[in-house]
Amino acid sequence: MKKQAFAFLIGMTVLAAALSGSAHARQQKDRDYYETRGEIVWEVPTDSKVIALTFDDGPDPAYTAQIAALLKEYNAKATFFMVGSRVKQFPEVARQLAEEHHELANHTFSHPDIRRISDERLQAEMEKTQETIYESTGIRPQLFRPPGGYYSDEVVNVAKRAGFLVVMWSWHQDTRDWSDPGVQKIVRKVLTNARNGDIVLFHDYGGNRKQTVEALREILPKLHKRGYRFVTVSELMHQYGKARKVGKGDQSGG
Repeated sequence: MKKQAFAFLIGMTVLAAALSGSAHARQQKDRDYYETRGEIVWEVPTDSKVIALTFDDGPDPAYTAQIAALLKEYNAKATFFMVGSRVKQFPEVARQLAEEHHELANHTFSHPDIRRISDERLQAEMEKTQETIYESTGIRPQLFRPPGGYYSDEVVNVAKRAGFLVVMWSWHQDTRDWSDPGVQKIVRKVLTNARNGDIVLFHDYGGNRKQTVEALREILPKLHKRGYRFVTVSELMHQYGKARKVGKGDQSGG
């Protein structure tokens, strides 16, 4: 009986160790690992007073159009990480953004929880969105942002296979506008933390985005007065980046 009990304990110990090892293997590597390899971009070191404004989850015929009109007032270009099903529903909005020289980027087709889908499904989501954007605008995006901001080796590798660079956002510039925190809270978040080379996260869909629009009415002129220019993510990387080469191939939102 004692031998059986001992054998049981040994077996449970081995199982626990194996499970622990598997969990450890699935753990997300830290930001430095991906950033120094040029596999994921959070922001771009630069001496120039430029900022990249990004918008997730659209397009939307009401809010995206209002945002585009505000951007136009300040000769501002932004990057829109678009959901393929929304592009399919509102192709004319995507075309307008393209015609106004904003950057179009990929944010999956159905905005799934990518922690719970296979690599094959994730790649299919990317590729379906890519084709939908191309059919609507004639543009094939090069940037991908994972829904929810979840990243891992698997996400990076799938993105590389599909021809994308993964782009996140500056951790100090997550406006959390999706949670309707209040216009002034969004404004303070951006203005207080504004730095050269920031990538700022907003949303142009996912509920009522009135607060986002109203916040931009204050953010754009104030940053413009400070001397900032608003550029696309690709422009930020390729024209203003320094210090390290950006290669292709509390977090929330997306």
